[in-house]
Amino acid sequence: MAPAKLKIGCAGLGRMGKRHALHFLNRTPRAELVAASTPDDSEIAWAKTNLEPFGVTIYKDYDEMLKHEGLQAVVIASVTTVHAEQAIKAIAADKHTLCEKPLSTSVEISQSVVDAAKTKPQLKVMCGFSRRFDDSYRDAWTKMDSGLIGRPSIFRSQTCDKLDPSGFFVAYAEFSGGIFVDCSIHDIDLALWFFGQDSIVKSVVSSGITAVQPELRKHNDRDNAVGIVEFYGGRLAYLYCSRMMAAGQEDSTEITGTEGKLTINTQPQSNLVNIYESTGIRREIPPNYYGRFEQAFVTEANEFTAACLDDGKLPMKLTGAVQAVKIGCALQESLITGKKIWFDETGRRVEKAQM
Repeated sequence: MAPAKLKIGCAGLGRMGKRHALHFLNRTPRAELVAASTPDDSEIAWAKTNLEPFGVTIYKDYDEMLKHEGLQAVVIASVTTVHAEQAIKAIAADKHTLCEKPLSTSVEISQSVVDAAKTKPQLKVMCGFSRRFDDSYRDAWTKMDSGLIGRPSIFRSQTCDKLDPSGFFVAYAEFSGGIFVDCSIHDIDLALWFFGQDSIVKSVVSSGITAVQPELRKHNDRDNAVGIVEFYGGRLAYLYCSRMMAAGQEDSTEITGTEGKLTINTQPQSNLVNIYESTGIRREIPPNYYGRFEQAFVTEANEFTAACLDDGKLPMKLTGAVQAVKIGCALQESLITGKKIWFDETGRRVEKAQM
């Protein structure tokens, strides 16, 4: 008898949805992509060429896909504004759920997904923070956890996209939640991972500019921003996010401890090729986020599948996804208002007099 495979459906077939669908179709041996849904006609046309010939049933309606015979799990890669709604529907339908980040751009709505998951403890419900599945980040965390750098105290991380002059990110800003919720959410999650998932934020403050895309201001967003997050217990995170890099994707992290320091990808490179020219020696770097973290996404798909089939433990708490959104939203608010935002030792927001 052939080993059981996880029958999974993919909601949304945009940029990341296509990638998730192909990962489960071709690169996750213990999974079987059986269905996909999207309301977009161009995405359906893509699916009929790239998915349907391999036995994948295509739906225009997500609710109908959830009724697909034998469906056990869903990966949600739809537009951010419906992540939570679709996750809650999947949980209600007794489906394991892997949801792209963020659960929502709202803390309260994100919490509603956690509340729904608590009613079905037998289900595996995970928010996809891809960097936790990256080999380099995992190696750095293991080294830190072993005590190699002493007590981690300062965390510095950046997510910097290559400039996209098409206007995509200007339109996307209407519903993305802003650059801190969209870009820095990864760095925030990493800070919570390295400092401890239950770390409590003490304050946040941020500032930003529109260096190349002033149209972002109509959506209260920026193309470059810096944030500082202070945690109780004497720990500090410095975050930088940008959408105007010239060379390519520049995502890097530095963790400084009381006895040493770890860095990840501070000198980005696509591979080990050096190009020797009359002007000197250079190397290429990944053109986009997927170019840097493709294998992490594949690992994520395989580990989620294994957890569902083997009733294994997921690598992160779903509550951490809410904490990340909470910090991201506070940073975005500080960016717009220019005010520092404070929290008490229970994580509840408090008001303090400011100059």
